[in-house]
Amino acid sequence: MADAHSKPKHDYHIIDPSPWPILASLGALVMAIGGVAWMQYMKQGNFPFFGINLANAHYFIFAVGTLIVLYTMYAWWSDTIKEAHEGHHTRVVSLHLRYGMIMFIASEVMFFVAWFWAFFDASLFPGEVQQYARTAFTGGVWPPKGIEVLNPWHLPLYNTIILLLSGTTITWAHHAILHNDRKGLINGLALTVGLGILFSFVQAFEYMHAPFGFKDSIYGATFFMATGFHGFHVIIGTIFLLVCLIRAMKGDFTPKQHFGLEAAAWYWHFVDVVWLFLFTSIYVWASFGATIAGTD
Repeated sequence: MADAHSKPKHDYHIIDPSPWPILASLGALVMAIGGVAWMQYMKQGNFPFFGINLANAHYFIFAVGTLIVLYTMYAWWSDTIKEAHEGHHTRVVSLHLRYGMIMFIASEVMFFVAWFWAFFDASLFPGEVQQYARTAFTGGVWPPKGIEVLNPWHLPLYNTIILLLSGTTITWAHHAILHNDRKGLINGLALTVGLGILFSFVQAFEYMHAPFGFKDSIYGATFFMATGFHGFHVIIGTIFLLVCLIRAMKGDFTPKQHFGLEAAAWYWHFVDVVWLFLFTSIYVWASFGATIAGTD
């Protein structure tokens, strides 16, 4: 009788009351307050809050908010994994999880559309930027006068090869779990995580040696915003895959139940595709007729 009551009689999962949504919101709020206090501190300003200058405690506030968010992420996703092992992720629930991931990636696509829009708006109409902008003059050409661009066939091409290889290794890992090949799953994930870390190191090296800065011109601003946010997504995706690797080593995934891995693979392929657009437009197309840094 107890067993009959414990098993769901429908395809939907009625989630138990959870503290994680409100705790996540609280952590995000504390992080935001800490971030504002940090920015006020950097410009030597004050951030009064009930008579207390929070700008002097920006590190502490931001760190507390970050810890709350990280703990919430760990606890919330742990509960999700536990629910899956308990059989709550029925066919309908699994389908809706996939719909949710698809909608999330669609929102990420629109996020990057904004940065591409900013880049192409400035690059295709540099004369209008020259006419109306006060601090982001282009000289009527693109890239702006005086800007030396990065060689697209050096580090950017190297990173393109890295991401394309990582796309094949994560696909290998996905196909391995479908055929219950745990060794292939672990090897594919490990290689993908390694390639993701390598990409981030290469991009950091590129940023340190970039011949232009963020605030030098609208070229630098659009370049660093688009490629920087992509680099941030690579870091998030690498962590996502690292968690999947740890779970794979623990034996969590099965050929029939591995949505966490599947979602990570979708996200990583999205990161790959965005980079291909970045490489072809911001690195290659924008370098036509421009002065390449390090060349005479």
